[in-house]
Amino acid sequence: MKLTPPYTINDLMEGCKAGNRKMQELLYRQTSSKLLLVCMRYARDRMEAEDVLQLGYVKIFQKINEYRGDGSFEGWMRKVMVNCAIESYRKNLRTLNIVPIEEGYEQPSTGFDFSRLGMQDLLSLIQKLADGYRIVFNMYIIEGYSHKEISASLGISESASKSQLSRARAILKEEISKMEGSNYAKYTG
Repeated sequence: MKLTPPYTINDLMEGCKAGNRKMQELLYRQTSSKLLLVCMRYARDRMEAEDVLQLGYVKIFQKINEYRGDGSFEGWMRKVMVNCAIESYRKNLRTLNIVPIEEGYEQPSTGFDFSRLGMQDLLSLIQKLADGYRIVFNMYIIEGYSHKEISASLGISESASKSQLSRARAILKEEISKMEGSNYAKYTG
């Protein structure tokens, strides 16, 4: 049995920059599970997430020479995946489920405790959100985009972005409360 020597992420990056297919494969194997989780937060289901992942790696390999070394290489790859997920979303001509501004409301910032949920439960709840809510929630809460950046990226107003985020938080809070209630009933009933 032939063992693959351990390569650092920088070794793999340099190999990919040189067009080495073996290094591309090793980079994919080493990073794909983490990046699939990023894609799954933006996708409706695993199949859609895997499609985004594949498109993302194509872009990574095509644009790898554009990586300038600002920040970590893995962070750069993550950003490429997020952008690919947003592009895929736009390309599929899905319409955002925008709540009219009159119906929007601000949720108090005293949110809820995500730490009580398992990762799979949280991912499942996020995937159930309507497309617009899910995309804005991920971009703002997980990726750290500002409402101004989200509005520019998605072609919506900043107030629509805020409204989408507020509604996503309210829905998640409601779903978590339902889960907690059913878990409580299991233990007391």
